[in-house]
Parts: sequence; structure tokens; C-alpha cells
Amino acid sequence: MMGKQKKIWIVVILIVVIAVFICTVRMGQKNKESYSLADEDKKEIAMQLVSSSENSSLNWKAQYAYIEDIGDGRGYTAGIIGFCSGTGDMLQLVENYVKDKPGNVLEKYLEALKKVNGTDSHEGLGDAFMEDWKSAAEDTAFQEAQNQLRDEVYFNPAVTCAKEDGLSVLGQFIYYDAIVMHGPGDGSVPGEQSFPGIRASAMEQADTPAEGGDETTYLKAFLEARRAVMRMEEAHEDVDRADAQEKFLDEKNFDLNPPLKWTMYGEEFCIEQ
Repeated sequence: MMGKQKKIWIVVILIVVIAVFICTVRMGQKNKESYSLADEDKKEIAMQLVSSSENSSLNWKAQYAYIEDIGDGRGYTAGIIGFCSGTGDMLQLVENYVKDKPGNVLEKYLEALKKVNGTDSHEGLGDAFMEDWKSAAEDTAFQEAQNQLRDEVYFNPAVTCAKEDGLSVLGQFIYYDAIVMHGPGDGSVPGEQSFPGIRASAMEQADTPAEGGDETTYLKAFLEARRAVMRMEEAHEDVDRADAQEKFLDEKNFDLNPPLKWTMYGEEFCIEQ
């Protein structure tokens, strides 16, 4: 029979092994929770990735002045993430800018922006509005208004939702890029074509990590659901931005660590560090 002292040592060793395992798991959970797309270096990468898709440039700060009609039925698309005159966020942006800085160069377009909201019309806007937008983009108050609205409506909700779903930094970015293009589900596009609709479709196909699922499997389902929505619109039928994200996923770069290399609409991009 096993001696009493030997039994005690076995029990002690088991207790130590269990304690070490628990500590390791907790430390891993803590590190995962503290690592976020909202971290300064990761957020900068996210802005560059979106800019490569929206503006074919990594210089996202040069896009405050960007404005054009890309023919997607949303009127003018402008600024650092593509605020649109036809979906309400451009109107909200200018209203915020006027609140922060009354009498600014865009204030006179408020009524026109209200009238064209929900349409692709340029009525009351036109070339004069485009020139004044570019002029306003030199104002740090307008730049900050763009930053704040981006964070309030798109970035922060996407990161929060992704963390609730147990997603990595890459998963957080995939959600953010989707909400930028497809909207937060505010009625500006049909619900099934919005970010919440795409997420719901993905969740029908795979469990999120928070539900015990595999992250790669879930994110591939999400990207496939997004591609299906993108192909519904002629202006967005090129799915390069979803393909680039799947490339990072296949590379298992869940932390979006540089170097990052991807192709966007035939052009090669790279973030070295």
C-alpha cells in the first residue's frame, strides 16, 4: 500500500499544478481583455486599413477633405470614413460642427442636407458645397468633429460588440470595417444589409467565441455574409476589403501585428510597423 507521506506529496503536487493552471488561464484572460483595437497603435492601423479601402491611401488624415459622389445611391461620400449626404451621418456631422463652432462655412448647407437626407440628390449642395467642405477640412474643429462622430457611431460600438462576442483585435477590426460600409442599423439601409443584419446572418452559421465557438470559423462566416451583401450593390460588389481581412485571418494574425500586406482594388499596400 502507498505510504501516508507519499499520498500527502501527491496531493500537494496536484494542488500546485491546479493553482498554476488557474493562474495561467486568468492571466491569459486578463491580457485578452486589455488588448483592444482602441489601443493607440492598433487604432492607427485600423484607420490606415479603412483608408486603403475608401481612398486608396494609407494617409487617413489627408481624407478629412475628401468628397465625391461614388454612384452608390447615397449622395456625397466624404471625410475620413465616408460620411454620406443620403444616410444622415453627414447631416449629423455638420450639425455637430455648427454646435461646436457656430457660423462655420458649412452652416449654410444645413437645410439642404436635411432635404437630401435619404436620397442621392445634390440639390442645394453641388460644387460650392464640395469646395466649402474642403475648406472646412483645414479647420481642426471640423477634423475633431469627424473623429468624434466616427468614434461615437462606428468605432466604439463596433469594438464593444466585438468584445462581447469574444473577438480578437482582428475580429474587432472586421466588425469596424463592416459598420463603416454598411451602417450601424439605423434605418439608412435595409436591416439585413446593415452591420447588425450581417452579424445576425453569421451567427446563424457559426457560434461566436463568447458562445464557445471557434473564432476563425465564425469570422469566415461573417465575411461570407458580408460578401453576399456587398454583391447586392454595384458600387460595392468588389469584395477586396473582405478578402484582405480573410488573408489576415488565414495568416492567424489575430493581433493585427505588422508587417501587414494586402491588395486593394489591384493596388498593393503594406504597413511595416
